[in-house]
Amino acid sequence: MNTDTPLWTPSQASIDAANMTHFIAQVNANHNLSINDYDALYQWSLDEKEQFWSELWDFCGIIGSKGERILEGGEQIESAQWFPDARLNFAENLLRRRDDETAIFFRAEDQVEYSLSFRELYQQVASVAAWLRAQGLQTGDRVAAYLPNMPEAVVAMLAATSLGAVWTSTSPDFGEDSVIDRFGQTEPRFLFTADGYFYNSKKHPLADKVNAIRANLPSLEQVVQINLAGFGIQQGVIDWHDIVANPVDNIDFVPRQFNDPLYILYSSGTTGKPKCITHKVGGTLIQIFKEQKLHCDVRPDDRVFFFTTLGWMMWNWLVNALACEAALVLYDGSPFYPDGDVLWRYADDIDMTLFGTSAKYIDALKNAKSQPIKQFDLSAMRMLCSTGSVLAPESFDYVYQNIRQDICLASMSGGTDIASCFALGSPILPVYRGEIQCRGLGMAIEVFDDNGHPLQGDKGELVCTQTFPSQPVFFWGDASGQKYHDAYFGRFDNVWHHGDYVRLTEHNGIVIYGRSDATLNPGGVRIGTAEIYRHVEQIDEVVESIVIGQDWDDDVRVVLFLVLQPGLVLNDELLAMVRKTVREKCSPRHVPAKVIQIAEIPRTKSGKIVELAVRDVVHDRKVKNIHSLANPEALELYRNLAELQG
Repeated sequence: MNTDTPLWTPSQASIDAANMTHFIAQVNANHNLSINDYDALYQWSLDEKEQFWSELWDFCGIIGSKGERILEGGEQIESAQWFPDARLNFAENLLRRRDDETAIFFRAEDQVEYSLSFRELYQQVASVAAWLRAQGLQTGDRVAAYLPNMPEAVVAMLAATSLGAVWTSTSPDFGEDSVIDRFGQTEPRFLFTADGYFYNSKKHPLADKVNAIRANLPSLEQVVQINLAGFGIQQGVIDWHDIVANPVDNIDFVPRQFNDPLYILYSSGTTGKPKCITHKVGGTLIQIFKEQKLHCDVRPDDRVFFFTTLGWMMWNWLVNALACEAALVLYDGSPFYPDGDVLWRYADDIDMTLFGTSAKYIDALKNAKSQPIKQFDLSAMRMLCSTGSVLAPESFDYVYQNIRQDICLASMSGGTDIASCFALGSPILPVYRGEIQCRGLGMAIEVFDDNGHPLQGDKGELVCTQTFPSQPVFFWGDASGQKYHDAYFGRFDNVWHHGDYVRLTEHNGIVIYGRSDATLNPGGVRIGTAEIYRHVEQIDEVVESIVIGQDWDDDVRVVLFLVLQPGLVLNDELLAMVRKTVREKCSPRHVPAKVIQIAEIPRTKSGKIVELAVRDVVHDRKVKNIHSLANPEALELYRNLAELQG
């Protein structure tokens, strides 16, 4: 297939209507410039970064005082300070709209459905904020949530941050040990939780987990519970309904500095206790504002959906759409109950304008030969976002053939580390097969070789060579800052090293080949694991795969594990097909030395496969934080395998 032919090109009418185009016009008018395309705007955002971020503040209409200074110490990326004089409140920016249109749509499978208007959202936030203030909540205190993806989670977050508190959350699929590993480090005073949740039509109670968490978090003073699943309110906790039943008219928003803590997000924790990545009030707001308003073209009255939980940073990304005066579309439960069409039915019912999901979900639809394009009216949908792992080129084809033809397919990459994206979509650029459309505005993304030299067109390390506002303020509990430094600045001097193995294309797009710490290195040649997954998982008999490098004979050999369709066995014919596919589609270097059938692949709670954990088990090394996995028992399938002994 010709990779120079776009899969989708925006019409002139859609380009003219895009927020990105309006922003270019503002920049040109204010700075006497003649920028006329994305590449020129991107270069200006790097060359004149202070002007860019200041213009963005104004274009987004951020509520607060910007101050005179835009950037201090910008030459030192790690310690740079953005908007050091600014004062603002995060929740105030998300609660700017207060009318009777719908602000939040919510479904918990087919069990519960309700919505909140912008006015009701503000009123509930006011009530919860007043209660927290009455309990003595102070600026900088931590407020935690162990909740399904439901409107009350948004309300509680906005209430906490309206008072200057720091919000941290996780989802009910985490076991109590995983929750304690996280919240035990950040010591919240208040915990919001639910009686239970729904998944695959079943009701799952949370009382035992919540009791264990309460018993092991001495910092907790109050637990507030929401009755979602019908199990009822436990003894010794506060009933959410009793709080919001007390009407309060106004919120006294507490102003914060731009670089004060807002959110604490957690790394996956597969190499030790999860890192407590602490994000800034202003940095998070302005960065996600940029991504949603410009890159995703979110407008007032849009309906923005992302399939996520409170344990994934995409929840924090999603809720920011309120600042764009758009409605949030929340869903909690299985994306395949009662069938694989449940989310597309939802999209059709309420005219979603942005549909966000994971690459694995799109792969699953493709494997199931689902065709939403034939069953649902998705004409309101302008953008489909995919993240979480690499979106294979064949999945790009699938989207345009089977979901919607006239849509901007925005593969996105960034993550918990920056609570946002390094590379993502643009409504004024074409979509090329297998490529992320562009580097984010204001993000000085380059590709380095192992010696720190820039590459163009070759694979290497994704780095950022300039400071940007959404760098974490610190890791919570990392008093010396050493863990923070080592995580991002230990590899290259004064350069953010992200840990993705990527290539910058001739279209100035990005192709990602996997995490660089999971790349394979047989004979000294680096191989991205995503290249193998892409082609092996096109074989009909293969459901999914995981590949690692095994130390062998003073080198590394490639080992491929396959989950096959039910009832199939890896025979000589299929083995030959797998090896032939990898040889022809990738290279002889990619061909696995061992191909082994396996029953299950271990994953994190957010669905990412854990190559490093499998590699540790194969090498009889301890996996440091087993609680971070959704299915830790699967690791035992890889231990002491006879096939790997010779």
